[in-house]
Amino acid sequence: MVSRDFSREKRLLIPRQFKAVFDSPTAKVPGKHVLLLARLNDLELPRLGLVIGKKSVKLSVQRNRLKRLIRNSFRLNQDALIGWDIVVVARKGFGDLENAELTQQFDKLWKRLARNRSRGQPPTEAEVAGNPDA
Repeated sequence: MVSRDFSREKRLLIPRQFKAVFDSPTAKVPGKHVLLLARLNDLELPRLGLVIGKKSVKLSVQRNRLKRLIRNSFRLNQDALIGWDIVVVARKGFGDLENAELTQQFDKLWKRLARNRSRGQPPTEAEVAGNPDA
């Protein structure tokens, strides 16, 4: 079992780590106003990187709230995400989501990503379109 902290080794920190995920993602999981790009790593822990720019979410208060909620959700679900480097990319309208809705959405996104790992294959067209039950 992975410890539930969000220490330095569980973060994508340098541009090279982000670039690796952007250049060749193993999985893409779209959500409402957000996209998860993930790449398999050879580590015994997951790593998270966040891309939430001013263009997507105008107010710094909102960006910081989103980051805090995403990190907490990741921290609580990281047992299922072992072996992934994950980049969360925000899109317009992401800052308008309520805390409860955001938490619920990320719980679903983490599960969809974990399912991709257990299958060992990329997501289906239905999952890419946003309908995981199809």
